[in-house]
Amino acid sequence: MSKTDLCRLIPHEGAMCLLDAVEQWDEIRITCRTGSHRNAANPLRRGNQLEAICGLEYAAQAMAVHVGILNEKTANQAVVGYLGAVRDLSIQVRSLDDVKTDLTIHAIRLIGDATTFIYTFRVSAENRELLSGRASIFLKYPDQHT
Repeated sequence: MSKTDLCRLIPHEGAMCLLDAVEQWDEIRITCRTGSHRNAANPLRRGNQLEAICGLEYAAQAMAVHVGILNEKTANQAVVGYLGAVRDLSIQVRSLDDVKTDLTIHAIRLIGDATTFIYTFRVSAENRELLSGRASIFLKYPDQHT
């Protein structure tokens, strides 16, 4: 899956679409790859640094792509996704821009229905874990009232 395909599945465009490719996916998991953390124009940078907590956005985008792939309704509508909660967050590095190789983002769906999902995630480089945790995601469709 190319970057153009990815941008169709998430609400981000241009440089804010942080993922470069989907390497593999199935009904419960997805693996994505990117080198955007090395880009000096990365929109998540503050000053000259891309803090490790930004890995959470990489994981959230991988989860969003997975939901979009699995759910045609989501992929074909303007859907707003919200990161509801993050649990068991473990950050092993200070920043991502120090990582010289591509990032690999793994996400595994633990539960999910039409609007609510819980995933575990891991961001790594060369089999070294950089960031991991569990996140809940909530979708809101345009015709859905709160």
